[in-house]
Amino acid sequence: MTPITEVDGRRLALTNLEKVIHPATGTTKGEILHYYAVTAEAILPHLQDRPVSFLRYPDGPDGQVFFTKNPPPGTPDWVRTAPVPRSEDPGARQVVVDDLASLVWASNLVVEFHTPQWRAEKPAVADRMVFDLDPGVPAGVAECCEVALWLRERLAADGLDAYAKTSGAKGLHLLVPLVPTPSETVSAYARALAKEGEAAMPRLVLHRMARSLRPGKVFVDHSQNAAAKTTATPYTLRARPEPTVSAPVTWEEVEARRGLAFRLGDIAARLDRYGELLGPLTDPDGAGRLP
Repeated sequence: MTPITEVDGRRLALTNLEKVIHPATGTTKGEILHYYAVTAEAILPHLQDRPVSFLRYPDGPDGQVFFTKNPPPGTPDWVRTAPVPRSEDPGARQVVVDDLASLVWASNLVVEFHTPQWRAEKPAVADRMVFDLDPGVPAGVAECCEVALWLRERLAADGLDAYAKTSGAKGLHLLVPLVPTPSETVSAYARALAKEGEAAMPRLVLHRMARSLRPGKVFVDHSQNAAAKTTATPYTLRARPEPTVSAPVTWEEVEARRGLAFRLGDIAARLDRYGELLGPLTDPDGAGRLP
């Protein structure tokens, strides 16, 4: 029998709660749902009013993994959707996860959450900028930290505050709160900074994705600032063998250049210890202006 639970007055059918999703740790779907429920206060501000794309992995990371922007079949009528015009589909809509019931419903599909840098009411007008620091073997998180520290200082010179999180895979994300700015403008600035980083640290930094150049360097991916692109949402689980999380980190942890891998069981204690490290991203008073 499918258990029915009530969340904020919404009745939800939660399925296959004993199913193992992350084989390396034996983490079940029920544990994933519990994680999102107890982390809701932290993750929801980063999801609210942003059209969400889902990377679904219902049979675990070794099963079928597929990316979807359209509302999944069977989306309840009480789950909000917003228009997201696309050249190939002017009438397209996407789910917006605004509340706990919607978060639990989406989590039951077993998903990574990916969101754009803009809000649903202002498509292609970004209120945050992102740099995705992606290391090419043998480079790793230590090299990403070195690049992150350079970027933080360079952004500060332009009056911009940067906040860091793990990607949940092997890299780091830097997020910068902005006064709403056209995505094209943000993209151009981010690309220029990535190129500047490559000029300053040519042995370490790349601003282009060319695979042949990747070994031992950190690709500063600025492309996720484009209006059509998305980034893994803070606190989302990732479709990896272990239940890793895209987790906020302190600059002291970045300076230490190690130990930056967190799983779902680590996050509650980190929230107790540090609070919501990315809180300034959702505070309009903390937003900066591009020079």
